[in-house]
Amino acid sequence: MGTKNIILNALKKYIAIGLVGITVTDRYAGVCPVRGSSMSPTFNPSLGSFTDDYVFLEKFCLDKYRFSHGDVVIFSSPTSYNERSLKRIVAMEGDYISNVNGAIKVPEGHCWVEGDNSASSVDSRSFGAIPLGLIHGRVTHIIWPPQRIGKVDRRIPQDGLSL
Repeated sequence: MGTKNIILNALKKYIAIGLVGITVTDRYAGVCPVRGSSMSPTFNPSLGSFTDDYVFLEKFCLDKYRFSHGDVVIFSSPTSYNERSLKRIVAMEGDYISNVNGAIKVPEGHCWVEGDNSASSVDSRSFGAIPLGLIHGRVTHIIWPPQRIGKVDRRIPQDGLSL
């Protein structure tokens, strides 16, 4: 009888820890890998590296869609909801962005995202402004590999943006 109680108590603790962990990663923060070179040199600067960057994703910004120019965000692709992308916000709702078709006004409830490495990035230049509701969170820090641990800078590219 004693062994059965020990196993049952351990199982209860693991289930409780698991539920707390799922709640935290779903509502408050998480860790995500960054794959590809569309955000190089900010993320994955070495093409020959065997490890991807891993980033800390904070989700408190989702409360009232509090984003600003230069934030790096992870979002569901508007063309394939199963795919997640990581890009930088370069324009918010009401801003005008210049592209090959002239100046475009970013609609209400949307933002314009672009990769830091425009040569290998599929971003708003391809699929247009994205709804803020597709954003999963804001990237604040690189947490792996150890030599790259640090805060992610909020950089605002000025080319193409006309406020």
